[in-house]
Amino acid sequence: MAPVKPIPVETMRLMHQRMVLVREIEELIVRHYDEQEMRCPMHLGIGQEGVSAGICASLRPEDYIFGTYRSHGIYLAKGGDPKTMLAEFYGKSTGQSAGRAGSMQLTAPEIGFLCASALVGGTIPMAVGAALASKLRRDGRIAIAFFGDAATEEGVWHEAMNFASLKKLPVVFVCENNFFAVYTPLAERQPSDKIYERAAGYSMPATCVDGNNVAEVFEVMDDAVARARAGGGPSFVEARTYRWREHCGPAWDDHLSYRNIEEAKAWMARDPIRQFENRLLEEKLMTDAEIAQVRRDVLAQVEDALAFAKQSPFPEPDELMHGVYAP
Repeated sequence: MAPVKPIPVETMRLMHQRMVLVREIEELIVRHYDEQEMRCPMHLGIGQEGVSAGICASLRPEDYIFGTYRSHGIYLAKGGDPKTMLAEFYGKSTGQSAGRAGSMQLTAPEIGFLCASALVGGTIPMAVGAALASKLRRDGRIAIAFFGDAATEEGVWHEAMNFASLKKLPVVFVCENNFFAVYTPLAERQPSDKIYERAAGYSMPATCVDGNNVAEVFEVMDDAVARARAGGGPSFVEARTYRWREHCGPAWDDHLSYRNIEEAKAWMARDPIRQFENRLLEEKLMTDAEIAQVRRDVLAQVEDALAFAKQSPFPEPDELMHGVYAP
């Protein structure tokens, strides 16, 4: 087995800052959602920050990303603007899609985040199509398809995996396995919880990674990205993680009894941010003071974004049909 390459210090610091940003902006959403000013459904990824931060740190700005309805972390980790994201959630004209998309349909082509979708598995074939276009253009870009564990139960996942492998496309399939499809655990839906093993049926290399270990996610993804960029074809990465809050909305849902409370507590004890900060301190890559400063800077950025969103205007009534039909 090849030795693990050291991760550059600036990459380690970037991943930490991005995880803190994702956590703090979603905690802000939790605090303000009940004000009923954000009127779109909200799927939070608190607890899953290590996956998006580790994946996106391995990419170039021009690489393509396709997300899911739980994509706040992906958008921010790819370099998205917190101001326009929050303004979008408030339905404002300054939002990422002028208030028309909300949380589940985020899009930011200027940073390579082409779209998210409310449809389970809906963006997987889009990522494969983008990878095919990149291969035909020979532009060196790769595409990342993000999806949850339930998307592997959709027929389009199999079709996309097969086609990507057949054509040796520069795409990486990333399964954020948080073990639940809404309220139904993986064990009640699939005979094996080792989703990554299915990639062998498509002659595709696959790895299962601890999604709460951002450095491990980065290392695995860095290899998959290099393989895709070199013409080696697609890879599959299963990142195991856990969402802390309810499937849709800002609340805790322990009272629903669909998951074991002790299991949830065990995952929360493995907070990806706290784990990574402990490593940064142990390896003397950051000090306590520097970590505290990152949090202060992020909190100021998040509060700025909230003020921007609240103060921004709503779209004018005569803009209602803008973007609905092609010219």
